[in-house]
Amino acid sequence: MLRRINLTVKEGSLRAKDVADQVRSFLRARGVQIGQGPIGPEDQAVVVVGGDGTLLHVAADAFEKKVPLLGINAGGLGFLTEVHTDEMEEALKRLIDESFSLDERMVLCVEVEDERGGPVSSYTALNEAVITKGALSKIIQIDTWADDSFLTTYRGDGLIVSTATGSTGYNLSAGGPIIHPGLEVMVLTPICPFALSARPLILSGSSLIRIKVQDIKDEVCLDIDGQVGMHLLKGHVIRISRKPGFLKLVKSPHRDYFTILREKLGWTRAIPPY
Repeated sequence: MLRRINLTVKEGSLRAKDVADQVRSFLRARGVQIGQGPIGPEDQAVVVVGGDGTLLHVAADAFEKKVPLLGINAGGLGFLTEVHTDEMEEALKRLIDESFSLDERMVLCVEVEDERGGPVSSYTALNEAVITKGALSKIIQIDTWADDSFLTTYRGDGLIVSTATGSTGYNLSAGGPIIHPGLEVMVLTPICPFALSARPLILSGSSLIRIKVQDIKDEVCLDIDGQVGMHLLKGHVIRISRKPGFLKLVKSPHRDYFTILREKLGWTRAIPPY
């Protein structure tokens, strides 16, 4: 039985605050201690109340601490915060009793090196790493390698490197494919490419992707899960690979991936007889 759970709540949302108050009452009534802020060594799980952005904010920390993450939707679209408020108490009870089911999600290691190969920054991405130009910048050219082979030079507004989990995020908006989150792959999706032949490409999750932006003259940024990032400088090289292990997401007690996909994308809700 879990005795201490970390609670993260979407800031500035009255709905999330109200749901979080219900979560606190439910946990305290069952003798569960509640941690807040960064995940501590005594926290045995994390409950997120909000939208996918709130969950992404703590995903890297939960991955590093190897604790399960339960997302309760009190925000926007909610592909990751998949538990509805009407099933919240059952999901929390299963979490406390350790009778829950888990989805294991692949995450990315995103490393930035200088022109000599020295380390500059390192990030963990659950959804995607995005290389993109500034609002007033011209088209950028992105040299891309897969393992030891040169792949292509993308010309356009940028490039998304997504996991299967992130395939329903920015990748989908940019015309990339929807990929079942159980698949360990990476998707390269160009953003507004100059050439019509530039299409999304699915690579093995064991691939090493190396990216270099040619002749950075204007603003070019690296964005990780919409949470953190940096401005790229001339000579910077981005290396993207799979991190060992998985992020542990607690499943909804009643709704599977395809039900969530159908609901969120507004596909037909009339279920025909099997």
